[in-house]
Amino acid sequence: MAKMTLIVIDSFGIGAMDDYEQYVPSDSHANTYKHIRDIKREDLKIPFMYASGLGTLVDNEPAPRNAYGYARLAHHGADTYLGHQEIAGSCPKKSNRRLMSAIHGEIKEALEASGYSVIYPIAGCPVLLVNNAAVVADNLESAVGNIVNVTADFKKMPFDEVKKLGKTVRENVDTTRVIAFGGPFTSIEHILSCVKQKNKEQWGVDTPKANVYGDGYNVFHMGYGVEIDKQFPMIAAAHKLKVYRLGKTADVLQGVGPANPLVNTTELLKTVSETYREEPEEAAFLVNIQETDLAGHAEDTDWYAALLNETDQWLRESFIPLMDQDDILIVMADHGNDPTIGHSNHTREFVPIMIFGDMVKEVSIGERSTMADVGATFCDFFKLPSTAEGKSFLGEILDR
Repeated sequence: MAKMTLIVIDSFGIGAMDDYEQYVPSDSHANTYKHIRDIKREDLKIPFMYASGLGTLVDNEPAPRNAYGYARLAHHGADTYLGHQEIAGSCPKKSNRRLMSAIHGEIKEALEASGYSVIYPIAGCPVLLVNNAAVVADNLESAVGNIVNVTADFKKMPFDEVKKLGKTVRENVDTTRVIAFGGPFTSIEHILSCVKQKNKEQWGVDTPKANVYGDGYNVFHMGYGVEIDKQFPMIAAAHKLKVYRLGKTADVLQGVGPANPLVNTTELLKTVSETYREEPEEAAFLVNIQETDLAGHAEDTDWYAALLNETDQWLRESFIPLMDQDDILIVMADHGNDPTIGHSNHTREFVPIMIFGDMVKEVSIGERSTMADVGATFCDFFKLPSTAEGKSFLGEILDR
């Protein structure tokens, strides 16, 4: 029974895209991999990935013995959630940046029309308190105006109700994302105490301080114009193919089946190996290594390099040996997050694609116009209907 696996090394870009001026002009020199390598030098030890395509893509080294290539980001900006929607086969629509300072009145009116009780809990602040249980406010972690957060106390509003609230917000705003989340071990009073102003007219909840993460935490991401039912995980679910979502894919991709949003890289990679070894049937594995993104946000090259070293060693010593003859593995990124560039946000970079398996040819798949080609290839491999977008490269990498 064949298996196909996707490993996304979150934020592992290989150089600024040529359209960076439309998004963040200061990203012109972004190159997450190369700049980490320049700083860490001999401390960065990723011989497997370097010989599998990175060296060819970045340093014009001879072609590797596996298939390889790189992809553009078709979604606007550089975003983990949007990137994964694209990878899964549905490119989000062009969104607009909105701050609650400009749209709070419209959202309040729409929520009240849907039967919610909505008040302004803090004088002069454009955040909304809904049913005395959830706060609707700006997201403070992403680019300004990209995301609206719904942060809830699950003791006062169960997660299913929080999702319904989030969907109503989603229907009335055209931001990149609406994220509905919360936990049972905080309180609405504490959440409100964590509201702060980050930039001019940007007000939101400082979520790391709000005690929503940890045991009982749940999150629901809603993209703008995303066709979830035409993405690989949901197509697979409709055809009874088991899909494991491990790491951040459990949070950012909708699906049916085993899901575990592990963050710690060591624990995640161990879980992937164990689950893969124990799965006797045909299955897909969608994995996101999130801590590389966290290291990028922290502008911590030491941490980032250590995570790359660990991942490289795991690939060559632990995971590749587990693969059967018919199995395929794709290793890639979703955008960049250059920790040396002078800011802590994602960077709009090309992403590498490295493809492994006994059946995989030594071939370049070139530049892909969208990461959705990966989702399309997964559907092709499992003989499923096509994704909303993307072109399969399965025929390019296999001798059929």
